[in-house]
This record gives sequence, structure tokens and C-alpha cells, in this order.
Amino acid sequence: MEISGAGRLKVRITPADVGKRVSVRRLTGDGAPGGKFTDTVGVLTSWDDGVLVITRRDGTVRIGESALVAGKVVPSAPVRRRGPAAGYPELARVASRGWRPLESERLGEWELRAASGFTRRANSVLPLGDPGRPLDDALTAVRHWYAERGLPAYVQTATGAEGAQEALCAELERRGWVREVTAELWTGNLAPLADREAGAEVVLSRAADEGWLARYQRKGVSEVALRVLSGGPSVWFASVPGADGGVPAAIGRCVVDGRWAGFAAVEVDPALRRRGLASAVLAALARRALDEGASAAWLQVEADNAGARALYARAGFAAHHAYHHYRAPETA
Repeated sequence: MEISGAGRLKVRITPADVGKRVSVRRLTGDGAPGGKFTDTVGVLTSWDDGVLVITRRDGTVRIGESALVAGKVVPSAPVRRRGPAAGYPELARVASRGWRPLESERLGEWELRAASGFTRRANSVLPLGDPGRPLDDALTAVRHWYAERGLPAYVQTATGAEGAQEALCAELERRGWVREVTAELWTGNLAPLADREAGAEVVLSRAADEGWLARYQRKGVSEVALRVLSGGPSVWFASVPGADGGVPAAIGRCVVDGRWAGFAAVEVDPALRRRGLASAVLAALARRALDEGASAAWLQVEADNAGARALYARAGFAAHHAYHHYRAPETA
């Protein structure tokens, strides 16, 4: 911790250090007698309205700047090369934190998620564990919760991995729930991806600017979409500048969460495909994630997206499990 020549602790970090790895000491108990010093080391994710958010491998910590007694920037954590081995529940939770809904509610161990209809992932139940009641009662509660929000009821399930939900899929189908979408979650080692040559200029930012959103526009950008895109433990947006300085030639998004880095929204100008731009975006985001202590990567890809699947296979990713969205039948 930084100590001045007079022996006093110093706060040597500012909001300009967002994105760097820091070590801070704070006094708990709002300065009351008996308060204790607590040290936190992690990436300074944000510093807004007098509150610091520091992302550690085990989650995030919020610290009021008035409680700081010392702080400094520290070297990046050593690159860890632990592989991407994981069961389905771990990856499901990581993926959910990387694509946060605007509203969520617990039903036993299930999580009901809503975001005004922007993507099924943010508007479906994540049924990990026991809902705390018989299945039929739980599904009735699910239908009511989404109906109150004017949304169709979806349940997200998974198959093909340790801890997946083949039995729940069968029960949903027996009750008339319809599987509308099947995609896959792929995993890979992060370091080999980061070691690739850049090949193109890639600009990283904490926010999605107008150019980035223009390249993403085909997904439909609203205030809700912006909040979902910006949500997550430590979010980065990547852009390959366009030739005229306008809409980027390629974009991508990454969320760093402990040992995991999740990639999404990798899109390239159709006229500039097969020139390595998507690979450059992935490599730049991977290097940033390594700097924040991540070692493994995940992404989601639709079963019929042959181009994306080929790209991710070349980058060292492989399918971990399939996930499905089941929609409630029109009548009970």
C-alpha cells in the first residue's frame, strides 16, 4: 500500500485509472469507532458518483470513495493458463451475468429474467436447481410472472453436458412447451487466442459509441438494449475503424468475469469478410481479458451459423453444451 514520506497512507488512484488493476484499503463501519481496515485487489471497473466498483475473481465490490484510506495501481495478475473445464451450472451462471436482464426475481433456485423482450436470453427463466414447489405450480407461476409484463414465457434449458437438464426438457415437452431456438455454448483457452497477431487496428472502449451501435444496428438498438449490452462485471467493446472513419469495419463485445471471458456481438461489414477482422477483434479482447486475470473463454453461437462456427473452431473453441428456449403453450 502506498505510504508517504511522513508515514501516512495515500490514495494514488483516480477515475482515470478505470480498467487498471488496483489495490485499495478502506475503513469499514463508516468511520465509527471499532471500524476495521479491509484490503481489496482487482480491476477498477468504474468510478461514478463517488462509488468505486472493483471486479475480483469472485465477484464485484462496491466502495464509497469516502471510505478509502489508500490505493494504488498494481501490476496485472500473472496470466493463468487453466483450461476451460467446467460443468453446465457454472457456465450458465457466468453467461447470465454477462447478459444481464433489467429485472429478475427468484422462484426457489430458479431465476426469472426480463428485459422488455430484448433477446430470449434476457427474457427467460434460468432453471438451475429446485424451484421450491412442484413443477406444474412453478410453471404456472412463471407464466403469470411474464404475462404481468406482457411477455411470452420462456424457459432456457441445456443438454449435452455435466449437470444439464435433459429430464426437464422432456417434462416441458410433455406439457406442451415448444422448443423454438437451439444454440450452443462453446469454450476455449484464452491465452492462445490472445497470442495471435493483431492483423488490424482494434480500438477498445468501456462504452458502445454511435459507430459501434451502427454496426450492431441490425439487432435493433433501444435504451433497453443499451442497458443489456453495457451490463456485466467488466465489459469491453472493440471496434476496427472503418476506412472513412464512420461505421466500424468490425465490432465485438467481451465481458470479463473471474476466470471467464465471454465474447458476443462479433460482426463484420459483409463487404470486408474473410480478411481476418473478426479474428483481430477476438485477439484484442482476449488480451484485455488476460490482463484482468481471465484464462478461459466462452461464447454462444447458433446451430445454423456456419460462418461463425468455422471462425470459432479456427480460434480453438469447441462446443460445450446445447441450450434451448422453450415457449409456453398458448393455453394452459
